Amino acid sequence: MDETHLLLTDFKEGVLTLTLNRPKVNAFNFELIAALQSAFKQAEREDQVRCVVLTGAGEVFSAGQDVTAFQQEEPVSFRRHLLRTYNPLILQIRRLEKPVLAAINGAVSGAALGIALACDLRLASERARFVVGFGGIGLAPDSAVSLLLPALIGLGRAAEFTFTNASISAEQALAWGLVNRVTPTAEFQAEAAAWATRLAQGPIRAMGLAKRAFNKAVLGNLEEVLDYEAHLQEIAGQGAEHKEGVRAFLEKRPPRYL
Repeated sequence: MDETHLLLTDFKEGVLTLTLNRPKVNAFNFELIAALQSAFKQAEREDQVRCVVLTGAGEVFSAGQDVTAFQQEEPVSFRRHLLRTYNPLILQIRRLEKPVLAAINGAVSGAALGIALACDLRLASERARFVVGFGGIGLAPDSAVSLLLPALIGLGRAAEFTFTNASISAEQALAWGLVNRVTPTAEFQAEAAAWATRLAQGPIRAMGLAKRAFNKAVLGNLEEVLDYEAHLQEIAGQGAEHKEGVRAFLEKRPPRYL
């Protein structure tokens, strides 16, 4: 498909809406990540942008990294990949001194989960599902999932859902504080637009300073964690478990790790 349409943008009433648009599951390739990085640069640069909404086209927010994108790059350096893709993107989102709302319209997993958790606020459709995802292909969490997920739902729950790769429903995500609100699917887009418009009409400078304070108080080690995740992912990515996980994924069968 036309790579220029991988990320749809819309600007209205101070709200820049970014829609991941890579069917069928909005999985990230290099071009989509670069488009997101460029869009967040635009949001930082332009004063008329007062709020950013990040959502997905169709019925899926994003399945995370497209593992097939690595098939043409051998050998893959996971550390180098993270240092030029997800790590700077996560930092962009956290350092943007404007509210960022993740409008989670469906399933989200892997690196996309980290991106959603890096946003300031999360609105979920009732059909949303949250999956850590990395263990399904023999990898460790990256994209700040190792920091943000325990911060939001607790270390024990984060460990359970990382180790089991089970999904978290929208209702459970709300009860645990993983999302701020859950809305019926039929009302989801209207609620996301209304909430973002209200945010855009607020004291953006003060919100930006509050976000800076939250980063200092709660996420002061974010950059260090991202770098360490990249180090660990380099180890995991060269291991036999990851190779078996990818083979199983491509062959549409359960992985055999024993």
